[in-house]
Amino acid sequence: MQGHKPPTALVLYHYLLPDDVVSAVLFTELCTGLAEKGWRVVASSSNRARQDYRRTYPENSVWNGVEFRRVWRPGLSQASHLGRIVNAIWMVAAWSRLALDRSLQPDVLIVGTDPVLSPIVALAWKAFNPRVRLVHWCFDLYPEAAIAAGLLGENSLPARLFKHLMRRTYRGFHLMVDIGCCMRERLQAYSSPSRTLTVPPWALSEPDEPAPIPELERRELFGKASLALLYSGSLGRAHSWHWVPELAYALRAIDGRIVFSARGSSVAKLRNLVNESKAPVDFVELAPAERMAERVSAPDIHIVSLCEDWTGTVVPSKFFGALAVGRPVLFVGSPDSAIAKWIEQFGVGWVLHPERVGQLLLELKHWSQSPEAKARMFQHCHAVYQREFSRSCALDRWDDALQDRAPARDTESAHQLAPQ
Repeated sequence: MQGHKPPTALVLYHYLLPDDVVSAVLFTELCTGLAEKGWRVVASSSNRARQDYRRTYPENSVWNGVEFRRVWRPGLSQASHLGRIVNAIWMVAAWSRLALDRSLQPDVLIVGTDPVLSPIVALAWKAFNPRVRLVHWCFDLYPEAAIAAGLLGENSLPARLFKHLMRRTYRGFHLMVDIGCCMRERLQAYSSPSRTLTVPPWALSEPDEPAPIPELERRELFGKASLALLYSGSLGRAHSWHWVPELAYALRAIDGRIVFSARGSSVAKLRNLVNESKAPVDFVELAPAERMAERVSAPDIHIVSLCEDWTGTVVPSKFFGALAVGRPVLFVGSPDSAIAKWIEQFGVGWVLHPERVGQLLLELKHWSQSPEAKARMFQHCHAVYQREFSRSCALDRWDDALQDRAPARDTESAHQLAPQ
């Protein structure tokens, strides 16, 4: 009886190990998770570091069962508009050429959304290597995100051409993996619903139990407030913030306090708004990695926000990090967002509706005054995360979906993946 080679997956993403930006870590963990489940995994990224483009990584390396093959890329900064465009074109061209590499014969090709236009590599792979099953994990939806950011007019010629190109590209994928139902709804304009799967990004830290509140960190951030709300992470174009002064004043009436531990393009604008309104809001620097666990465990509630125009283009990962440490979420955004629907479905927080602020404050007041209610909510949020959103759940979904599309290959006919 002939043996079988394990199925092989080629994963394409702009930045992977050792970069530590969230998406790089998630895609690296996808690679190592599939390797743990018996897949043969090859991962291709840029040889340039995300935070310092002058720093380079080795062309080939192996880590935790994953073979990393890095693409040489010009030393252009992602901070410049021209640099992002050239880097994107370079990576797409390099990954498209891999379809002609006969030493690489994967069963499944998984491509992300960094750099922009990455999914276009599917056109070359479909033309030159049609046996490969094509899978896209969509973290950011383009051109919709560019339209929401005001970089493209919704009905402009570039936007229409971009959508036409992406429609053709998306239809070539055998599986479209989104990160929330609101993104799935947008993707259905491009792809058949029978070829979609939702796999949200998991938290980078997954404690076994709800994290206890670190008293020192709590006092430093919130003083003696009985209700502590924290916004932690990036605050950029996609995140709404004009509601902050009104909510902060309302919370003060029930001894609540908001603290922002954030960085991004909108932080300075929010600081100006807070200063002008004299709202009771504090700002602190992002915690270093060694103190991040204490920082995210200090509040009673995590705030997550998303501009309504961005609904379905991105899904903030803060939501999953909050649940992982056992904290509920106050979401400021569209009720059509996946986060709003998860909050309602699983009872893991509150959605801020402008017409229901009074009712929300009443609920939060009673909740904050009951240690038992807080403890139950912390335990419930942690349990929901473990059951619905954890890394192990996500990897099980990935493995099941990919196994259906990549039967094991016969050893005598399998192509080797060893570097040439």
